[in-house]
Amino acid sequence: MVTWKLLLLQDSSSPLMEQLSFFHDHTLMILLIITILVGQLMISLFFNKFTNRYLLEGQLIELIWTILPAITLIFIALPSLKLLYILDEVNSPMISIKTVGHQWYWSYEYSDFKNIEFDSYMIPINEMNNWNFRLLDVDNRIIVPFQSQIRMMVTSLDVIHSWTIPSLGVKIDATPGRLNQIGFLTMRTGLFYGQCSEICGANHSFMPIVLESVTPYSFIKWIKTL
Repeated sequence: MVTWKLLLLQDSSSPLMEQLSFFHDHTLMILLIITILVGQLMISLFFNKFTNRYLLEGQLIELIWTILPAITLIFIALPSLKLLYILDEVNSPMISIKTVGHQWYWSYEYSDFKNIEFDSYMIPINEMNNWNFRLLDVDNRIIVPFQSQIRMMVTSLDVIHSWTIPSLGVKIDATPGRLNQIGFLTMRTGLFYGQCSEICGANHSFMPIVLESVTPYSFIKWIKTL
């Protein structure tokens, strides 16, 4: 893989991640304009010979370079606040899944249909197949229907973990004694990978997350087979 591609965001698979990507590009464009403007001013200062021994103040220019950054911050803050509210909102979820973090694996509970509980462990290297991803694949995946609003209720039984899937724009802490929730919607079927994003101990990097987005028919069929 080309090194510069490692610096890019993952392809969005949910409306939340799309909005995060748009905000990322919006902010970078503002930073690019500021960088070019400041760079041009610095270059002109280095190479011109304009001097003014008697310049004591410049109230107009001070007013300009005070107001312009304030306006710039407003252009960044308004979409940022809007995005924060969108990320925090959970609207009429069709399915609720409880996620419990342990040292060092995840447990999942589907209680909307029947009491379905299972643990999700990373597949050891000596048990992997050719199609498995090292340090990313698990023995039991989360199954959700695509284009359906999902609510994840996340907690922990020992230390602080963090349930994260970058391509969905989802990241939430699993805190002992506290039940956090987050909502998301997958726009297409497929496998989506994540890892615990909180330093939770010696095996922190060995508790991956795999979410499988399937059609509603396949999801109902999976529920019936359990």
